[in-house]
Amino acid sequence: MTPETTLDPRFSSENATPTPWSDARDQLRDAKSYQLTTIRADGRPHQTTIAGIWLDETFSFSTSEDEQKAHNLEAGNRNVIVTAGNSGWDGMDVILEGEAIDVTDTDRLGRLVDAYRTKYDDWFEFRLVDGRFNAPGATGAVLVYDVRPRKAFGFTKGDSFSQTRWRF
Repeated sequence: MTPETTLDPRFSSENATPTPWSDARDQLRDAKSYQLTTIRADGRPHQTTIAGIWLDETFSFSTSEDEQKAHNLEAGNRNVIVTAGNSGWDGMDVILEGEAIDVTDTDRLGRLVDAYRTKYDDWFEFRLVDGRFNAPGATGAVLVYDVRPRKAFGFTKGDSFSQTRWRF
């Protein structure tokens, strides 16, 4: 995946250059927590902290069918924003806009279980049971989504600032 990359000079230091997509991809891969924004049926936003996985150039996350984010997605508005960043004045924030797509393929689900186990030291205890994503103690089914990216923004902070946009 090679997105179109542009620098927005309005929000960038004088000598800033566009941030490479590989840097944003690394941020999406390595972050441990993310902010996920979904849209409620009445149009109000809902944001929550989640764990997630960057696998095969795609961001993936899971949720119990009882949670607000699942209700929002199942109500029909699949537009989401995923943020990987920090609240500090240094580093980079990455904001990914896209569409949440149901993951039902058992091969992909199994690979995501393995990725969660590795990244989070099996803290969630996800398993693939009878072809379904499973978590001990989950109330209801565990749903898994891939976020199909449309565009992303990278905001670098520190001695210089830049805003890079990637379109897919």
